Amino acid sequence: MNMRVNIPLELDRLAVANDSIPHPVVGEPAAGAASPHESAVLHVSGEATYTDDIPELRGTVYAALGLSDKPHARITGMDLDAVRQAPGVLAVLTAKDIPGKNDCGPVIEDDPILADGIVQYVGQPMFVVVARSVDQARRAARLGKITYEDLPFLLTPKQAKDAGVGTTDELRLLKGDVQAALDSAPVRLTGTFSCGGQEQFYLEGQIAYAIPREKDGMLVLCSTQHPTEMQHAVSHALNWQRHQVEIECRRLGGGFGGKESQSALFACVASVCAAKLQRPVKLRADRDDDMMITGKRHGFYFEYDVGFDTEGLIQGVRLDMTLHSGFSADLSEAVASRALAHFDNAYYIPAADIHTMCGKVNTQSATAFRGFGAPQGALVTEVLIDRVARQLGKDPLDIRYLNLYGTDTRNTTPYGEVVEGNLLHPIISELEASSDYRARRQAVQAFNASSPVLKKGLALTPVKFGISFNVPAFNQAGALVHIYRDGSVLLNHGGIEMGQGLNTKVAQIVANTLGLDLECVRVTATDTYKVINTSATAASTGSDLNGKAAEDAALTLRTRLADFAARKYGGKADDVTFAWRQVSVNGKTLPFAQLVEEAYWDRVQLWSDGFYKTPDISWDKATSRGNPFYYYAFGAAVSEVVVDTLTGEWKLLRADILHDVGASINPAIDIGQIEGGYIQGMGWLTTEELVWREDGRLTTHAPSTYKIPAISDCPRDFRVQLFKARNHKDSVHHSKAVGEPPLVHGVSVFNAICDALASLGDGHVSPDLSAPATPEAILKAAQGLRQRKAVAA
Repeated sequence: MNMRVNIPLELDRLAVANDSIPHPVVGEPAAGAASPHESAVLHVSGEATYTDDIPELRGTVYAALGLSDKPHARITGMDLDAVRQAPGVLAVLTAKDIPGKNDCGPVIEDDPILADGIVQYVGQPMFVVVARSVDQARRAARLGKITYEDLPFLLTPKQAKDAGVGTTDELRLLKGDVQAALDSAPVRLTGTFSCGGQEQFYLEGQIAYAIPREKDGMLVLCSTQHPTEMQHAVSHALNWQRHQVEIECRRLGGGFGGKESQSALFACVASVCAAKLQRPVKLRADRDDDMMITGKRHGFYFEYDVGFDTEGLIQGVRLDMTLHSGFSADLSEAVASRALAHFDNAYYIPAADIHTMCGKVNTQSATAFRGFGAPQGALVTEVLIDRVARQLGKDPLDIRYLNLYGTDTRNTTPYGEVVEGNLLHPIISELEASSDYRARRQAVQAFNASSPVLKKGLALTPVKFGISFNVPAFNQAGALVHIYRDGSVLLNHGGIEMGQGLNTKVAQIVANTLGLDLECVRVTATDTYKVINTSATAASTGSDLNGKAAEDAALTLRTRLADFAARKYGGKADDVTFAWRQVSVNGKTLPFAQLVEEAYWDRVQLWSDGFYKTPDISWDKATSRGNPFYYYAFGAAVSEVVVDTLTGEWKLLRADILHDVGASINPAIDIGQIEGGYIQGMGWLTTEELVWREDGRLTTHAPSTYKIPAISDCPRDFRVQLFKARNHKDSVHHSKAVGEPPLVHGVSVFNAICDALASLGDGHVSPDLSAPATPEAILKAAQGLRQRKAVAA
């Protein structure tokens, strides 16, 4: 008899809300079911083991970092005597104590582990203290007496642009005769816009626990999205070969890109200290130090010139994007490239001239963040679409329809890739109807006409998001699958579980391939001694790459077992089926575990590796052209807000989202990712403001000063649906990535706020509002519109 698996109430609610979500049933195929997260019980019970929870070995000591007080200065003296004499201190190390390269930059060697001679931002690590307790190490690290010679510094991307100072090469994309298109356009819109960065604010901070091993080996238990890069960085810092360094990570308490490259500093420091002292060393930054040291999402400064006709059809765009890169390159060039390839978002641009510059400023080096430049690129175009609509006195949705990518024509991106499998029009049309957009637009206008202070706003914005790393070599993955004699399965892959459900999905894929249910498959910690040379779990490729690699390994094993079954019981191997924990062969059905046991005694290999590389992708950085994406994910969101124009306070009243995840591997997890991405995008554009003082110090470096969205910021009316369509590409189970694309839906909240403010005037004037739209910024924009209206009167 089939037994229903117990499902948390929230997942059960989701299944009721969306009839496309099947519940998992013991024995049924695992892929496609709304199975709970494989660590859900551990999460809610507090039993999930994160790096800081791992039992410490005898002799473990603790490290803390001494940080710079200057944004840009030459170190003229470093008196660390008081640090060395502090209670419990065992060692104090500086840059000269690093045996290998003093660098942890992921692309360019411009990111020192410890500052050597020059500091380039407030919070840059200069030395490390090792003590017998965490408290002793942190207190001692504050006792260093550093003298400096101040040097000039920059803090904003606009300053970097004016000074012509960048961290990497500039990028440019050209399509058509842009100047001619702009000159001939009946209407033209020029101006500037900016968006701020965003703190990843993972619940688990940066941490590394380095344990010396025999024969100059090092095990590093590290909270990282990229174990292989940590292996490279640590080996370089120690001047060792890579096979001497093992990186292991079971799970992260959140990453969002902040642990892709920047966990390297912590892994390197812990490892250098452990090698020096020959004892285990743990380095866990507290929240303030973490936020002072590590990089954020890139802020952008835009200068735009867009030409369009009187109906709102875009004819040409010139866009200059300057990134807040920070003091070093980190991943800024790749972020700029991704922004350049996503500025078009959902719209056909016949002529374009897009330029990017990674501005070098004296702050923490900006790094990866969910979306990796794509949200910034899409944001500016969605803002411009609304500004075009206001200038023409039209509904922004009509302007969007007019400019959408087509299917047979007007379907080529500015970088030359054809938009295949375009679902933009059907998704937007379905959402327009299901959200009652037109009726609500009229209701909003009626409300605003009778309400002088409270103003409502409504916005529908789409997303077209390319899926793949923009460096083709990174689009590869490996996996190992073992079948034990009792029929249970052990899976290891190169991806990182950071709460997004990657392990659950990959386990579902393996279980489905072997005809098992989810409880038959166990996933082990990611380990560079098992699956090697892995790519970061980033760019929304975790399930695509690792799922395909694991499926490849499982298919190999299924083929071996089918061949054995046909040899033993007759029939053809191609006719052997695996389902319901059973194997059917030549009219006979037997338990999967029995076949495995019999195969063992026949010496059939019961483990296999798997490998996958994404096909048909290419990118020429010099020309910014190619086919950088294997496929596109699509979606759209409608947001409705109410704004108090006398205080700047606002409330999100309702959100409707329709999103394309292909044939979902796990609908419950996918809906959770869509909800979370939307709220995180909303936070970036509204409440999460990064503020640096004039002396270069980040003032928003703690929960007390940095405002992330809370549950009270979520709309009471929150409607999320999955669009029903299989991926036309051969992705794993014809699913689509879901990690990053939904974050772009948060743009609809920003545009809804602008829509509400615009009602203070005649509706044709856009508010002077950049992101984040904090209450202070909203109030200032409202006052500006009132003043302009008064002058016009």
